[in-house]
Amino acid sequence: MSAPIMGNALPVIIFSHGNGQSLHAYGPLADHWAAHGFVVIQPTHLDSRTLGLAPDDPRRPHLWRFREEDLAAVLDGLDRIESEAPMIQGRLDRSRIAVAGHSWGGQTAGTLLGVTHPDPDDGSVVDRQDARIKAGVLLAAPGSGNDLTEHAARTFPFMYPDFSTMTAPTLIVVGDHDMGRLSTRGADWWRDAYDLSPSPNGLLPEFRTTDYVTDWPLDGGGNAQVEIYG
Repeated sequence: MSAPIMGNALPVIIFSHGNGQSLHAYGPLADHWAAHGFVVIQPTHLDSRTLGLAPDDPRRPHLWRFREEDLAAVLDGLDRIESEAPMIQGRLDRSRIAVAGHSWGGQTAGTLLGVTHPDPDDGSVVDRQDARIKAGVLLAAPGSGNDLTEHAARTFPFMYPDFSTMTAPTLIVVGDHDMGRLSTRGADWWRDAYDLSPSPNGLLPEFRTTDYVTDWPLDGGGNAQVEIYG
């Protein structure tokens, strides 16, 4: 958690890290938000490499579910979080809570903003929209599942987001050279959260001469480096 030293009635940002990452990859971003008056809460998801989950761990097919439940647990556990972190006790404005996330964390965060997706186990619609979330920021969030590569569709069967139900105001940040390894469409795939949702959104394209690299596993089993531009 990152928070301003002074001030009251502080708005809250719950941040979901990318695949395999942790809060340590996003220190400058969290510090920037905290310096501007936000309390930033960053849960560590089970897929984080800092936790050392074995490749054959039977929980891996359900990591998407654990991620979403992590964010809900933060929302439901704000009383406990305040009690265990005296520096913020009584200082949170719970009427102003936003959710943010990068890459897989963008999809995870999007579920609280109204994005739905099928449960790969039974095909039912997973709907976790939460009225306590007032706004969002999605950094390089995956696009439509209809355009996944064969490898991505096989590896990430939950990655079929429906943005038509994302009604909370959201800033979508994309890279104009982010080709990635998930989609057959190219860089514009990452715009889907903006193009396919009805919410009052903003789009912030990052124009670079090199690729904006996401953190999804490559076909060879490695991981790409995460680069976040401020």
